[in-house]
Amino acid sequence: MSAPTSLAVEPVKPAPRTADEQVIKAPDSLAGVSARRRVFTTIVLTATAVGLGSGLWILSRQLAPQITAPVSSESAYVASFPEKSIAVLPFADLSDGTPDTLAADAVQDDILTALAKIADLRVISRTSVRSYTPGQPRNLREIAQSLGAGHLLEGTVQHKGGKVEITVQLTDARRGETLWSTSWERKIDVVSSKQSALVMRIAAQLQAAISPQEKAALDERPTQDLIAYGSYVRGKTLLASVANAQINEKLAQAVQALDQAIARDPKFYLAWCQLAAAHDYIYFFGFDRTPARLALAQKALDTIIHLRPEAGETHLAKANFLYRCYLDYNKARAELALTERALPNNSEAFELTGYIDRRQGLWPESARSLQRALKLDPRNSFLLQQIAASYQEFRQFGAMAAALDRALEITPRDLDARISRAFVELEWRADTRPLHQTVHALLSENPESAGDVADQWLYVSLCERDAAAVARAVAAVPATGISTDLNFPRAYCEALAARARGDTAAAKTAFLAARAEQEKTAREQPDYGPVFTVLGLIDAGLGRKEEAMREGRRGVELLPISKNSIDGAELMKYLGLIYAWCGEKDLALQQIAATLRIPSTLSYGYLKLHPAWDPLRGDPRFEKIVADLQPRN
Repeated sequence: MSAPTSLAVEPVKPAPRTADEQVIKAPDSLAGVSARRRVFTTIVLTATAVGLGSGLWILSRQLAPQITAPVSSESAYVASFPEKSIAVLPFADLSDGTPDTLAADAVQDDILTALAKIADLRVISRTSVRSYTPGQPRNLREIAQSLGAGHLLEGTVQHKGGKVEITVQLTDARRGETLWSTSWERKIDVVSSKQSALVMRIAAQLQAAISPQEKAALDERPTQDLIAYGSYVRGKTLLASVANAQINEKLAQAVQALDQAIARDPKFYLAWCQLAAAHDYIYFFGFDRTPARLALAQKALDTIIHLRPEAGETHLAKANFLYRCYLDYNKARAELALTERALPNNSEAFELTGYIDRRQGLWPESARSLQRALKLDPRNSFLLQQIAASYQEFRQFGAMAAALDRALEITPRDLDARISRAFVELEWRADTRPLHQTVHALLSENPESAGDVADQWLYVSLCERDAAAVARAVAAVPATGISTDLNFPRAYCEALAARARGDTAAAKTAFLAARAEQEKTAREQPDYGPVFTVLGLIDAGLGRKEEAMREGRRGVELLPISKNSIDGAELMKYLGLIYAWCGEKDLALQQIAATLRIPSTLSYGYLKLHPAWDPLRGDPRFEKIVADLQPRN
């Protein structure tokens, strides 16, 4: 296994191949087969990197102004904000005893979701406001500037017997003026319709036009069951927190919460939308690509279409399904165009467009799409981490570090951002110290985070060739394995640990256990390339040379870079490793060279330090490749 990226039997028996055919290359337009072609490729990749960098530079200038930056006058300061812009900050629960954060979150989410349906308003996404936790001092002027929102809505909820009192306050943060506040009560076990009138009042205050269609949408209640709504908010929050750390477990928990919401209210449309997204993610990330999982995703989508066939959320659900389950980019784009018209304040539509652009190799377009998403979600640390991941593919580590530094300004304690920032130094300069120190700092701060950092703990320990640390990291690997660039069974990690301590017999036992598990996955998912790539690595570890190379090539053939530029490049990278483990040095070196000619995560630090590449060490051709990747300053 190697660097984390934004991403996991009956093999076909191909005809005999020549040595050149065994090296999987990019199409000629990318990889090049002659000196002229290589020069052209270098120019193309450089231009693409410049375009990507320009997108982030513009983004940083427009969306991350310094809070203390001077302004020429108060009127100029006020004019710098969109007049019809608003952010709904997290609500506080003032009830006696343990605060009911889910009730407060539900009210905030309901209001924010309704406001976002108004095209004439600019509404900041929930992700960007969630860091402003209630109970902490709030400088509204600074918050407004950070979010790019002229108006802020705050609120509280308080349980009083069998009722809940809700209070909200609207502030013109540009001028520091409280415009108005209002309160109302509702029964504790039902969702109030008062929010619709509140949203209409806010829109009137901001002089935002509301179309008849938007008015009808505002009058719709998501559900009348408050317990169902609480389960929905819990599931939605879990989906929003999905990143690299134990993503499979979080998705399973989200499905459980959303199933509970739908069990209480089978017509809960928004819960069905989130449930469809959860199944899409599980399928997309390769945790479960069985027909049964695909059927669950299809069932959820069919229900969504039945409940509200023309709603913006329905078009977004269709786009997610088409992209994540079928990689049908064109049809997904068509649905996203409809989503943008129906949900103008939904950053996810632009975010998803950016991911599709990236998978199709349209890197500058991806930067622009993600920039549009950040305008609506300016404090979304995950989006900045995704921009950093794009830079990683080009080995533009300085720009990658800058994007992650910005992410850490927003969420300084975010585990994934901290790990990723330290990881840059290993990949860029072959310096393991920052990642080593960050992993151990996180473990010291929270020992229960061991499962969340196990993948990078294992990676840095292998790079440092510390067998004892490798063993401790493997002990922390969840039973489901780890998900970095591919999905690796836990037994595969145990095999690497055995190799690290020189225990050949234990390594073989672990590889055999991993093979049994991976063969079962391959039978269940016969059309998913990454499964065969991992199986190829396992067979290479077992010395099953012909099977390993066949499986590695099969993986690349099933998911070429022309279909998926990110995951396809990962499979090309690992095919080189399979060749190296099988003793095919010439093929391995040719495969490495082919992978380095396209955007990929193959890096100086990985090749220089990781013991996986030891079979090639000492070969002057490999040493030259590593030396050429070494940073010059």
